Amino acid sequence: MARASDTSAGSDDPPGRGAGGDLRRDLLDAARRQLIQHGYAHLSMRAVAGRVGVTATSIYLHFQNKDALVHALIEEGMERLATALESADAAGAPPSERLSRLCRTYLEFGAANPEYYEVMFLLHPAKLTRYPQEKYRRARRNIELFAETVRPFLRPGEDVRLVTHALWCLLHGAVSLRLSGRMDSHLDAERMNDEAVARALRMFGAA
Repeated sequence: MARASDTSAGSDDPPGRGAGGDLRRDLLDAARRQLIQHGYAHLSMRAVAGRVGVTATSIYLHFQNKDALVHALIEEGMERLATALESADAAGAPPSERLSRLCRTYLEFGAANPEYYEVMFLLHPAKLTRYPQEKYRRARRNIELFAETVRPFLRPGEDVRLVTHALWCLLHGAVSLRLSGRMDSHLDAERMNDEAVARALRMFGAA
C-alpha cells in the first residue's frame, strides 16, 4: 500500500515540538502519514518520533508499540465516522430519509478523510495484532446504526446483519474505488454518489 519511495519528511509533516502543540496529537498525525506513504512494514516508532522532532523514548510514554499506535488511529477514525453518522441521522424522519442520509454521509466521509479511511478499512498488515475487543465493540455502533435503519425494510426471516453488510459492501466499494483512483475518470464523483445512494435505496424498495 506504499504510495511513495521518498522517506524524507514532506511539507505536510507535523511541526516539531518547538512549534508547540499536543505531543500525542502530533505523533498520531505523523504515524498516519507515514503509514499511508510507506506502509505498515516500514512504520517504526523511531521514524514517527523523528518526524515530530522528539526522541524515540518519548513516544513510548503514549503508545506501548506501533500496533497500539495503529489501533489508536483506527479508533480515532471510527469515532470520527460515528460522529458524522450520528450528526446526519434523523431518528424521527421516515426510514427512507434516514437511510439516504446515512449512505450519503458515509460516502462523503470516505472522500473527505482518505487517510483515515485507508487505515480503518484498507490496511491489511499480516502482522498487526488483533484489534482490541473493547475498541471493536465501540466501532460496531457504526454498522449497528445502519442495521437499525434498514430493519424497517426487511421481510420476516431476513438476516439484518447479512443485509446490512451487503449495503456496506456497496458503499465501501464506491469509496475504495474512488480513493484508489480506479474509478472511470469520465464519471463525475458527485453523480456517482447520487447513483450509489439511489441504488442503496432500491435495494430496500425505498427509492
